[in-house]
Amino acid sequence: MMNATIAKLALQALLGRRRFYLLLAFPVLLIALVSLITALADGDAAFDILPGLGYPLVLPLVAILAASSVLGPEVDDGSIIYLLAKPVSRYGVAISKWVVALAATLTAGALPILVAALITGDSTRAWALFVGALVAGTTYSALFLAISAVTRHAVIASLMFVLIWESLLGNLFTGVAWLSIGQWGLRVGHELSAQLPDPANLTWAILASLVVTAVGVWFAGDRLRSFSLRGED
Repeated sequence: MMNATIAKLALQALLGRRRFYLLLAFPVLLIALVSLITALADGDAAFDILPGLGYPLVLPLVAILAASSVLGPEVDDGSIIYLLAKPVSRYGVAISKWVVALAATLTAGALPILVAALITGDSTRAWALFVGALVAGTTYSALFLAISAVTRHAVIASLMFVLIWESLLGNLFTGVAWLSIGQWGLRVGHELSAQLPDPANLTWAILASLVVTAVGVWFAGDRLRSFSLRGED
């Protein structure tokens, strides 16, 4: 159901906005920080900041910028109505935009986590962290796309979710791990390296990630369908 033309337009919107430079700033700063700590201390000390900083903060922030850039501005200025006037599936629009947001999230979020982890010197745990980041990044991008389709204040709403739920409560309370996307990713990565945290049940982590991803993209498409029916902006 993916539409190549819509995906191309979404990519142009992403690359053509100032948010793109902010999108690149987060991974650059993360890699620089890990490199500095590795040089001044050791690889283990540098690696420790990745599950606590890269997952609950850098990765979702990149996903927020990507998802809000491919859909949010069209909702804000009302141009989404003109797009939906075309004879294309609303779910196809959502899938196309999600694929672009996902590609940006994995490129500017998950891949830099791999690079930063490799700098610490242990390739096994680095690849484990990367696999977990793929899972979390995929889920984050779908969730934030759905939020972008719901409200004009998607960035603020998404930031509140990340800062309060994922970063603060997710690190303070063990029970929150069962409902934390970042923790689901870490649990999947734990299967490849025992050095990663083991915050939740593996089966739950996989199923929950799949469900949130599928429902997020479906909900975005359903919301777009309601735009065309009611003429909302």
